[in-house]
Amino acid sequence: MVRLPLTPAEVDRGRRLGAALRRARGDRSMVDTALAADISPETLRKIESGRVATPAFSTVAAVACVLGVSLDALWAEIATARGSARPGSDVTPGGHAVEPLAS
Repeated sequence: MVRLPLTPAEVDRGRRLGAALRRARGDRSMVDTALAADISPETLRKIESGRVATPAFSTVAAVACVLGVSLDALWAEIATARGSARPGSDVTPGGHAVEPLAS
C-alpha cells in the first residue's frame, strides 16, 4: 500500500493536535501518560512534537482518555484553530467543512 504525502493542512493539524495533547498533559510525566495509554513514550513524544501528524484514532482516544480530555473538545480545538471551520460545522479529516444534518 502506498501512502500519499500529507498535505500542508494535515501537517499543520497534526502539530495542533500534538500541542493540544501536550497542554492537556501539563506537568504529568510523558512516560507515565504514555504507559497509562498503552503506547510507548516515543510514540507520545512524536505525536506531541508533530512528527506523527496522523496518529491512529485508537492512539489519540487512549491518550485523551488518560488525560481526561473529550474527543469532541480535542477535535473542536484542533479543527477550528486558524478558522478552518465555521461554528456549527464539522470538518472531515481531509479538511473539508461539512454542514450538520438538518433535524
